[in-house]
Amino acid sequence: MNGDQAIVKILKAEGVEWLSCFPAQTLINEASKEGIRPILCRQERAGVNMADGYSRVNNGQKIGVFTMQTGPGAENAFGGVAQGYADSVPFLTIPGGNPGPRQGVHPNFESVPNYQGITKWAGFINMVERIPEMMSRAFTHLKHGRLGPVMLELPRDVALAEYPSETLDYTPVRQYKSGAAQEDVQDLVAAMLAAKCPIINVGQGVLYAEATPELVEFVELTNIPVMTTLAGKSAFPENHPFSLGAGASSGTLMASHFLDKTDFVLGLGTSFTISNFNAPMPAGVTLGHVTNCAEDVNKDYRVQLGAIGDAKLVLGQMIEEVKRQVGEHGRGDVEGVADEIARVRAEFMAEWAPRLSSDEVPISPYRVISEIANAVDVPNTIITHDSGYPREQIVPFWQPVRPRGYLGWGKSTQLGYGLGLAMGAKVARPDMTVVNLMGDAAFGMAGMDIETAARSNIGTLTVILNNGVMTHYYDHFPHATEHWGSNKLGGHYATVAQGLGAYAERVDAPDQVGPALQRGLEATRNNQPAVIEMITKEEETIPRYWR
Repeated sequence: MNGDQAIVKILKAEGVEWLSCFPAQTLINEASKEGIRPILCRQERAGVNMADGYSRVNNGQKIGVFTMQTGPGAENAFGGVAQGYADSVPFLTIPGGNPGPRQGVHPNFESVPNYQGITKWAGFINMVERIPEMMSRAFTHLKHGRLGPVMLELPRDVALAEYPSETLDYTPVRQYKSGAAQEDVQDLVAAMLAAKCPIINVGQGVLYAEATPELVEFVELTNIPVMTTLAGKSAFPENHPFSLGAGASSGTLMASHFLDKTDFVLGLGTSFTISNFNAPMPAGVTLGHVTNCAEDVNKDYRVQLGAIGDAKLVLGQMIEEVKRQVGEHGRGDVEGVADEIARVRAEFMAEWAPRLSSDEVPISPYRVISEIANAVDVPNTIITHDSGYPREQIVPFWQPVRPRGYLGWGKSTQLGYGLGLAMGAKVARPDMTVVNLMGDAAFGMAGMDIETAARSNIGTLTVILNNGVMTHYYDHFPHATEHWGSNKLGGHYATVAQGLGAYAERVDAPDQVGPALQRGLEATRNNQPAVIEMITKEEETIPRYWR
């Protein structure tokens, strides 16, 4: 047994069933021999994004893995890992490494020092005997505390070296969790119940803790409304009467309305990071914070009350504390919150209905989003987006009803990220419909990996909003736009996708959007990726009430 074989045996023990990859990397062949399916991507960033999407959909209970060659492979994967780091996603990357005599020799790329700024932990296996120890460290970091990508470099000489035993002494890493101090929970619940208009701002920590049932129970005991961050969207069902929808760089009128009038905000499973992609918290209100990352407390906002622990466990404590303070059945909706939310939602939808049902030509992107919702079974669908206007346009209007029915991202905003994310999600849940909404610029960044989906029988639906320009970018370079058309893009992307093995259509009439989506969905049911290119208008108006 050599080093590669030892690594794949440990991956198998940790429940890894597949890995995304790009050669040359000897680990790929050994993984295949061990029954771990290799999916070869067209470029490294997409492979990292696939591992990312797989980990997200599994809430880190199963870990996505990407392996790549020494040097250029590690260099090309850098952007994908940086995106996963910004969004705190746990996945494992295993680059090859230079053999011992070539370590530290210019111009060889050294993965460990270069990746330390964009990984939770970056390690290096210097001896074949240390493989179990270092793999255990890697999976321990992947399963505890603030989540994030982990990199473990496997040098060529260690990969091929003989392991000193025929058996491996390795036990899969167990995840450990903790609740909060009871007095912190007591104070937090008392303050929330005493507030006149409390709200809960939910982040992705609730998703990773798989705490949606507890969150729903707590909300129904207390009648406190819930908004989500972009990454936390889908942690609370948006068809629930106490849902406010998401508050990100765009968001709902309901979230804005309650942020304007609240006197207490509980951040639950969120970092409370100040960002263009998070709704700002109002000044002068009491803030509570429940997180398993103590370093986030008081990072950007000063909080008055906090509880450190796993969101699922802390919510369980909060439920019991509510029952202790107000009774087994909680309290009624004495402030008429559900009716107020319904009234504001009706106002919000009336404002945007003309765009969502528009017959404009070129097609309104809001009409496309509405047609997607009509075409799929939302409870059995996972949808994601790309950065820029596709994200801003879909976030306020898509109503996920199950956890991870929506994959939101945006702490970094790399174009082309959504395609690999959707492919990884489909590998994780082949029984689900998986949709990626992207712009034409994003397709230019990542479109070749449609061929990866076709070759690998990954039946995702990609919807391209093609308006021929980089929306609103003329503000960044008005002279270049006027004189050189620098904001313009071109291409017949359905033709490209068809050439890559996908079912593809180009649609330029609003009444054809729905039928084309249905034909694309039918192709995905046969494990063929589908690409539907929509010729859309440049739409700059987005729901951004708090700006």
